[in-house]
Amino acid sequence: MKEDYYNILGVSKGASAGEIKKAYRKKAIEFHPDKNPGDDRAEANFKKAAQAYEVLGDQNKKAKYDQYGHAAFENGGFGGGGGMNMDDIFSQFGDVFGSAFGGFGGGFGQQGSTQRRGSNLRIKVSLSLEEILLGVEKKVKVIRKVQSPGLSYTRCNNCNGSGQVNKITNTILGRMQTSAPCSSCGGAGQSIENRPPGSDSQGMINEEETVSIKIPPGVEEGMQLKVSGKGNAALSNGVSGDLLVLIEEKPHELFIREGQNLHLDVYISISEAVLGVSKDIQLLNGKVRIKLDPGIQSGKTLRLRSKGLSDINGYSSGDLLVHINVWTPKVLNRDQKKFFQSMIDDDNFEPRPDKSDKSFFEKVKDMFA
Repeated sequence: MKEDYYNILGVSKGASAGEIKKAYRKKAIEFHPDKNPGDDRAEANFKKAAQAYEVLGDQNKKAKYDQYGHAAFENGGFGGGGGMNMDDIFSQFGDVFGSAFGGFGGGFGQQGSTQRRGSNLRIKVSLSLEEILLGVEKKVKVIRKVQSPGLSYTRCNNCNGSGQVNKITNTILGRMQTSAPCSSCGGAGQSIENRPPGSDSQGMINEEETVSIKIPPGVEEGMQLKVSGKGNAALSNGVSGDLLVLIEEKPHELFIREGQNLHLDVYISISEAVLGVSKDIQLLNGKVRIKLDPGIQSGKTLRLRSKGLSDINGYSSGDLLVHINVWTPKVLNRDQKKFFQSMIDDDNFEPRPDKSDKSFFEKVKDMFA
């Protein structure tokens, strides 16, 4: 069952034309798309209020609605507002809103000329992990389209500078007027009067500009940043497009990135693995000393907390995962071979000797010192 139009606007059947208009304006402001961006429910209520006002705001339609209800507008009876879209609403009832949405800017169906917008530019910026760790400011050269000096405009003859053309259609309800952007000037209300030599058909020339791009810490491969207003310029003193910056990561010779975490391979000798060792580990912005316990096994992974990359929002930092690899020598001298052979021949030799066996550790240390 369709909702009663009086209930939609919150008025009684005895409401005057002024009260109905005031009630509709209140509902329109409450559910206006500019005030509720992306809210489908608000948009639906906005359309319902417009449909109700289309009927109750017209004395003839209101009289038929009071007598027959919604049936008066079904099956081609008297038309109605069921198929209204945003353009219809603003073209027909824009005067009801007055200046209520002057602060929201660029709303649906605004009357008058349309401000043009220039196209966006896209570039790639390659960053090292060191730059990603701390953030960096990059200066890049871009070729932008800008208005040629001496370019001038005149009022569009087709729309007389309004940017809109009106169309009157005969319907069962009478003559209905709708508005659309002017096809000659694209809604700008202006056309080119003087195009300087050397400029393109729109009076634009290419100009090189150095743009400064501030890149925050923690960006990732494939992310896209936006520098507002640094794209191509627009006609008729419109708004310039944006510069879209695609992030690329340079491969690092030591580190492999996995999200916010970094992976690092560290190689140690057999003697260091057996005896234990303290080593300086390279970070992206310095060094840190770690202690490897005696008897550490190849493949062991140590986690250094918060030594990775920060989150782009700055809420957390990743870890550095240090992967231990024991280097096995391919070439041994006579004494080294003899030592390892004695380990194999020794029936009492344990593959995992007790750490208290000082003689074993000292032998290994002497062999590979």
